[in-house]
Amino acid sequence: MEVISGTWKSCIIFELSDGAKCPSKLHKLFPEANARVINQQLKKLEMYGIIEKKIFAELPPHSEYSITPIGETLLPIIEKLEEWGNFFRPNMEKILGMSADKM
Repeated sequence: MEVISGTWKSCIIFELSDGAKCPSKLHKLFPEANARVINQQLKKLEMYGIIEKKIFAELPPHSEYSITPIGETLLPIIEKLEEWGNFFRPNMEKILGMSADKM
């Protein structure tokens, strides 16, 4: 749980499953997230070996993140969590009294 806990880690892993992305692209994918939080999550995922960062030594310098083979093994788990979330969402709406688009 330590590896994937956190609001954005599973979202980042899922987004990187279809290819490498630069940090600014990831920030745009999660506009409701603070950029500092996304950067912290990226560093932790990199530390655990779930994603890797490639730095391009060109002008202007830039970097991109991609999922590692060990990170790919988390995709079925994340997909199951999403499946469960879709199943449970109607209950959350009843409990919280809000529509799914506000969660």
